[in-house]
Amino acid sequence: MTVISRVTEFNLMKILIFIALILLGTVAQVGASLSFPDKAGGNSGKVVLNSNIFPSDTSRVTASSSNPLLSFQDLIYKHRLDSLEKSVPLNYNEHVQGYINIYLNRKEQIGKMLGLSKYYFPIFEKVLLDAGLPDELKFLTVIESTLNPQAVSRSGAVGPWQFMYTTAKGYGLVMDSYVDERKDPVKASYAAAHYFVDAYKRIGDWLLTIAAFNCGTGAVTRAIERSGGIPDFWKVRSFLPKETQNYVPAFIATVYAMNYYRNHGIEPKPAGFNIFTDVIQVNKNLSINSVAKAANLDLKELLVLNPSYKKQIINGSVQIPKSLVIPGVENSAYASLYNLLNGTESENPAIIFASAKKAEKSVVQISGQKIRTSESSIPSSKSKETGYRSYIVKVGDTLSGIAEKFSGMTVSKIKALNGLTKSVIKPGMKLIINRL
Repeated sequence: MTVISRVTEFNLMKILIFIALILLGTVAQVGASLSFPDKAGGNSGKVVLNSNIFPSDTSRVTASSSNPLLSFQDLIYKHRLDSLEKSVPLNYNEHVQGYINIYLNRKEQIGKMLGLSKYYFPIFEKVLLDAGLPDELKFLTVIESTLNPQAVSRSGAVGPWQFMYTTAKGYGLVMDSYVDERKDPVKASYAAAHYFVDAYKRIGDWLLTIAAFNCGTGAVTRAIERSGGIPDFWKVRSFLPKETQNYVPAFIATVYAMNYYRNHGIEPKPAGFNIFTDVIQVNKNLSINSVAKAANLDLKELLVLNPSYKKQIINGSVQIPKSLVIPGVENSAYASLYNLLNGTESENPAIIFASAKKAEKSVVQISGQKIRTSESSIPSSKSKETGYRSYIVKVGDTLSGIAEKFSGMTVSKIKALNGLTKSVIKPGMKLIINRL
């Protein structure tokens, strides 16, 4: 923010506080209340934390004592949040201020989140846009997982959006011996978007929809009924579980910290990996290690880029090819990578797994460093013999609608190609489409 804009904001706040004081009949206190604080802080209530990671912050925070007159610094925070507000209300109060204080004191961690967000946020924004959802919802991943696809909670929630197994299954994610799609930034984001669409249709309020992502839609609707039937988070808040009461203020504070970080001396850190990537389709069993060798890539970085593969094996097939994210490679590496992907022989999964287990001992997991996929790819990874291409199901898609997008395709053909017995599809599913 420029010096001029800071002065303008400062003068605007002085005018607002002056008018407020006149209305309250406390003009005599103007001189004492118009001082610019040396650092961010707002209210000074006691804050109790049970760990130093974002997810646990929502367990318990004691709000500072309320003041009928907002301080000068409080008005600055409110003004800034108002300027950020789009679809999701960003209310300011002592509960939000408590979390702003927490996060602004974690300059190193916020800096890391800012670096990682350069890779992950574009993924989340695209998915949310496709679903017609507010892109502010992307900030929930900072609270949920600190932008770490490998994150696992004490209760068993997994991935950047922290899905429990049953919920993930219900939204079309695959968890088997080879993959856990809860860790896939793209597929997990489509599942999260579907959840938000369902929850908002049922609740009709964005802050309560965010609360439902923490405690469940059922818990929120019951809290609304007990509070008098008005779907307003701040009216319903005291009827929600304690963690959820603090989850929404933590979300609003995160939006603030991730936007106004420079005003508080916070600088983004490097992501720690190449954020410019390609996505290729693999239609056979292939070890990630063999890809690293063929393209002269760092195995550790490939594993970070592809967090959902449990055994370092891509178990693709002609019927269901699997995506592999790779950092940008030198032109000279494309030929060997193309030969590896389009060779006629598949690697034996048992042998791959044996070698992968050995390789795991030398691989160091980089905490908090994961990656984003792009839509581009290297020389066609789709086999010329197969004649197929894939389509990722989006929110609102139907088989008939998808069939209309491809000349000569019908619902029955798509079902046959993908082994579907019913016409039910879910966001994030990958369908094989015949290239005519």
